[in-house]
Amino acid sequence: MGKITVINNISLDGVMQAPAAADEDTRGGFTHGGWTKPYQDEVMGKKMGEMMASGKDSGSMLFGRRTYEHLFSVWANKSDNPFSEHLNKIQKYVASTTLKEPLPWQNSTLLNGDVTGAIENLKSGENKNLAILGSGELIKSLIESNLIDEFVLLIFPVVLGTGRRLFPQNYFKLQLVENIKTTAGVIIATYKAT
Repeated sequence: MGKITVINNISLDGVMQAPAAADEDTRGGFTHGGWTKPYQDEVMGKKMGEMMASGKDSGSMLFGRRTYEHLFSVWANKSDNPFSEHLNKIQKYVASTTLKEPLPWQNSTLLNGDVTGAIENLKSGENKNLAILGSGELIKSLIESNLIDEFVLLIFPVVLGTGRRLFPQNYFKLQLVENIKTTAGVIIATYKAT
C-alpha cells in the first residue's frame, strides 16, 4: 500500500496561505503573502532536495486545482533549477471539479467525480506514494477520510494572526518521527498520523 505525505509551510498559528509571494493567494483580504522568504536557508534546501530525490522513482504529486494552477504558472517553464525538472517529470494528479482534460502541465492526470475514492484507489490499488503541496481544501477532506499517513511541516517562527489554516477543526493525533532545525529558526517536523 502506498502512502500520502503532506509537505507544507505553516506559521506557528497554523496558517498555510500564500507562503511564497505577496500575490500568491489574497483570498479573504490576506496581506501577508511571501512570509517564508526571510527564512530560506541551506538546511531547508538540502532537506527539500533529499525529499525530491527520494521520490523520483516511486512517488507522484497530488494537488488541488488552485495549487496546481499556481505551481504550473511558476515552475513549468523555468529551467534554471532542479525543482522545475523534477516537477515537470513527476506524475501529477489533480483533484478538481472545474478543470477539463487535457491538463496543460506534462504528466498530469485529472481526478474528478469521487476524488476521495480515486485517491484511495491510487494509494491502495495502484500502490502509489503521493506527496501533497499546498492544496488546503483537498488536505482537509483527506484528513476527514483518514487517508493521510504523514505530515512534513516546515514550521516558521512567525505568527500571522489571519489566513487559511492547514488543519480542520476535528481532533486527531500525530506522532513526531523526525525534526530538523534550520539556521533561520524553522523547524522541519515529520509527523506520522496515528
